[in-house]
Amino acid sequence: MEIILKQDIQGLGYKNDIVKVKSGYGRNFLIPNGMAIIANKSNRAMIEENIRQAAHKAEKLKQDAQALAEKIGDLTIEVGTKAGESGKIFGAITVIQIAESLKSKGFDIDRKKVIMKDSPKQLGTYTVTLDLHKEVKHEITLSVVAE
Repeated sequence: MEIILKQDIQGLGYKNDIVKVKSGYGRNFLIPNGMAIIANKSNRAMIEENIRQAAHKAEKLKQDAQALAEKIGDLTIEVGTKAGESGKIFGAITVIQIAESLKSKGFDIDRKKVIMKDSPKQLGTYTVTLDLHKEVKHEITLSVVAE
């Protein structure tokens, strides 16, 4: 089943993308929750017109995201947590903690835009990806230290 996304959905696509999903997922979850519409001829025409009108605005958003990525640069954020003698941490480092740490440095980035491949289990440094825009991804370094 082909659908048109009405908002960004991590792992599936971005707003106004036409994607193929399983019928049950589209009919029972995405469409009833207002996240997508069926990709029929009239909806495709409507979305194409919306894209054409929003092209200038989208370019500005992309430039803003690139400027933010340049401003962040090769930033290293430090998150403190309790850890054992062997360096194994108690609990977990979450994207919320990373977003708050970025906010304290002056970068207001939504926690949904922070992507960690693996949750840190040991003290050390890790790479975190910031999904600033559809075409702008930026990597920063996360340093997990003992409190």
